[in-house]
Amino acid sequence: MHLIPQITFDFIGIVFLVFCGAVLIQLLYLFVFHFRLLIYKPKPKEQVSFPVTVIVCARNEEDNLFHNLPKILEQDYPEFEVIVVNDQSVDDSRHIIKAYQEKYSNLKLIELEKNKHRKFGKKVPLTIGIKGAQYEHLVMIDADCYPDSDQWLKHVVSNYTQEKEIVIGYGPYERVKGLLNKMIRFDTTSIAMTYMSFARTGRPYMAVGRNMSYTKTTFFSVDGFKKHYHIQSGDDDLFIQDAANRKNVAVETDPESFVYSIPQKTWRAWFKQKQRHFTTAPKYRLINKLFLGIFPLSMVFMLISFFILLFNYEWWLFATALLVLRFVFYWIINGLLFKKFKSGDLIAFYPIFELLHFFIMPFIYYSSERTETSKW
Repeated sequence: MHLIPQITFDFIGIVFLVFCGAVLIQLLYLFVFHFRLLIYKPKPKEQVSFPVTVIVCARNEEDNLFHNLPKILEQDYPEFEVIVVNDQSVDDSRHIIKAYQEKYSNLKLIELEKNKHRKFGKKVPLTIGIKGAQYEHLVMIDADCYPDSDQWLKHVVSNYTQEKEIVIGYGPYERVKGLLNKMIRFDTTSIAMTYMSFARTGRPYMAVGRNMSYTKTTFFSVDGFKKHYHIQSGDDDLFIQDAANRKNVAVETDPESFVYSIPQKTWRAWFKQKQRHFTTAPKYRLINKLFLGIFPLSMVFMLISFFILLFNYEWWLFATALLVLRFVFYWIINGLLFKKFKSGDLIAFYPIFELLHFFIMPFIYYSSERTETSKW
């Protein structure tokens, strides 16, 4: 048995070529996108002092507003306002915001009265908040999120230049015990690595609405959310698809700029959350679908062809060595990225989480009925 047997164009030979092609695509994907994000070092940022508007959309978020608003309002930034759009809440959200207004003069409240003719969704309150903003530069954060430091606002807006009009940030989940939490954070970090690396290579396609920024001019230049207003989700990824280009997007990866959220506590709740996120995927441009689809497709071909080669006396050793090499490269490079995104505890079992994530995501995607939900 030779380590590299002679290639023939019979069934096994073709399977081997498919396997090699799939591994090559996987490695190209890793080095073209993820490795470039790993070695990315932003240029020294200039000190900025222009005024900023932070917009928080909230519906029945009394507890989150009580705990998180001070962390937003006490940012170390010279001039900014915080607008909370209270969207038809029936809890004590209004009273909590009013109480904080007595302490923070830069906190503003916009009340949306109950309207049975309007579906719940984030786009209407967000649009109203943007129209009510006093300043040109806008920063978005959700009521159930909090910045990791008082330097969050400074890091985000320091990315603006004459060319940069959109800033994409990272929104991880809190770390708690359990497999579910590890899976949620693995998923969140993996997605962030993808959309940030795509943006770094001039192909921005999404962001997370709980930590992103853009200008009012940019928002109104594409008529806001008009093109996809009928879809409740999409205030982040579909908006980026409309407004972003190769040159006007900046990526913020400093740990002090991270915005944390509380993770789902049950598998069922997480599955529903992921299904809601998937509702916008069919609306992506064809070129983005192709770039995003080539990775899982090549993974399928790689694993199927490897399974076939594993039972062939001549090819199993070389195929195994090539597959191990692929996983080692991913383990090292993506592991370093996970550490960069403060998810270093997931590195030790990265290959296991990668395979588990690969098999879970299609199940969630295809089990989704693509129905709109009332939670955003």
